[in-house]
Amino acid sequence: MTPVVRLYLLIALVLMPLSLAWLWLGGDGTGLAPSGPMPLRLLVFLVLLAWTVTGAWDYFFSASNLRRNYPVLVNIRYLLESFRPEMRQYFISNDLDERPFSRERRDIVYSRAKDLADTIPFGTQRDLLEEGYGSLQHSLAPTHLDAGHGRTSIGGPQCAQPYDASRLNISAMSFGALSANAVMALNRGAKLGGFAHNTGEGSISPHHLRHGGDLIWQIGTGYFGCRQRDGRFDSGAFAERARLDAVKMIELKLSQGAKPSHGGVLPGAKVTAEIAQIRLVEAGKTVLSPPRHPEFDTPMGLLEFLSRLRELSGGKPVGFKLAIGKPSEFCAIVKAMLRTGIVPDFITVDGAEGGTGAAPVEFTNRLGAPCLEATWFVSQILLGADLKKDVRVIASGITATGYDMLEKIALGADAVNAARSMMLALGCIQAKACNTNRCPTGITTQDKALARAVKVGEKAERVCRFQRATVRALLELCGAMGLSGPDALGPGHLFTRRGDRVLSHAELNPQLEAGQLLTGGAGERFRRDWEAASADRF
Repeated sequence: MTPVVRLYLLIALVLMPLSLAWLWLGGDGTGLAPSGPMPLRLLVFLVLLAWTVTGAWDYFFSASNLRRNYPVLVNIRYLLESFRPEMRQYFISNDLDERPFSRERRDIVYSRAKDLADTIPFGTQRDLLEEGYGSLQHSLAPTHLDAGHGRTSIGGPQCAQPYDASRLNISAMSFGALSANAVMALNRGAKLGGFAHNTGEGSISPHHLRHGGDLIWQIGTGYFGCRQRDGRFDSGAFAERARLDAVKMIELKLSQGAKPSHGGVLPGAKVTAEIAQIRLVEAGKTVLSPPRHPEFDTPMGLLEFLSRLRELSGGKPVGFKLAIGKPSEFCAIVKAMLRTGIVPDFITVDGAEGGTGAAPVEFTNRLGAPCLEATWFVSQILLGADLKKDVRVIASGITATGYDMLEKIALGADAVNAARSMMLALGCIQAKACNTNRCPTGITTQDKALARAVKVGEKAERVCRFQRATVRALLELCGAMGLSGPDALGPGHLFTRRGDRVLSHAELNPQLEAGQLLTGGAGERFRRDWEAASADRF
């Protein structure tokens, strides 16, 4: 018998009777127990009773090995374990350690969101000589860029209603994943700052419309907000919502970086009457999002469906979002563009480092290409097919600073979407409780008692300030490099340390020229995937 169990038995078998005697006989002169005030004796009794009942349950009935061997006392371990992430975050990790957002990155977002000083004292904490360190080259003839360079037009030759978009917009986050207050704060921030707010695949809710911010309506495999009872696409329901003035672009989600090709399940318990009305599903019934779209199964079918969405929306910009897996499958989509003549107005590239409220660890850790690598590949294939001039590329990956934006734009993006940094601007503390419905800041929860902490007006201002300051930082970096604007950025402007040398991205990676894939002159890196692709199949 272990010492802990012996201690438990001592308390249960010996001290419990003594506590009973103390409670009932104390102070009566019998000598069986010391005298004392009844509240104190009652408290001691209740504590010992709780200890005994808990210990008995743990020892005889618990499913936990530790609870069976160390009843009651093992709860101290679980208590300490429960706030281990906070202990590491606040007292152990340094400013550069944590992932996905280090303390340094979070502090930048918080400072800019609060309109506080975002400078750092005493020099950089980074090792400028470490392998892979990224840097830029400044110019002795810097330029000044006005706010107009912080926008870009999205809409190709087949688009009737192009959208003048900001270089930095709010990435896809659904109502349901986020609380109503969080959605309203983001949308009001988008309205104040003149940038776009992606709805996520959960469709357009009243909370997205209340403050009038520009929307990118994302449509996933479940066709929420534009579906029939059997889950197939409903063109009438789509047209009704797509023609709303607030909807500026339509994004068809093929896959997302955090869990590509996975699909999802919305348990019936979470399908409230409000959610059911927004998503056009039946309240109280489990809803499945399949891993692929039921409306098409080939690259040709994808583009025909996009053309249908463009027509139903009245000519608004349409595009698709994907995480890059098999490179030849993206090449197949581009080949289908060439064959059909149907060209999307934009492509959103999601990186494998993208976040979500809940994803299988294997999918999050092992599938998909990182955002920078994927953005580079997509841009090069479009360039090699001579389509880059008509298709805008939007990069969606970890973005907290102007440099994060600059990297993506230099590798071929025209604009950037950010989700988690916008959540940080709302007050997120990276508690990593998004999948528990117990988000301590009230952002990723449907618990109204927690969600009340998100004050819409105040947090909207923070989102607006963060977005504005980050775009300004991008333009200041471009100016420091002597460039005429973000469109002048290219892979030759990004430098990486390799041993004792500093090489540009253009030196490290082959580049295609406009139309080079069509003439057969591409190098082995791109030609192999291009030749393996077919417009008739993924």
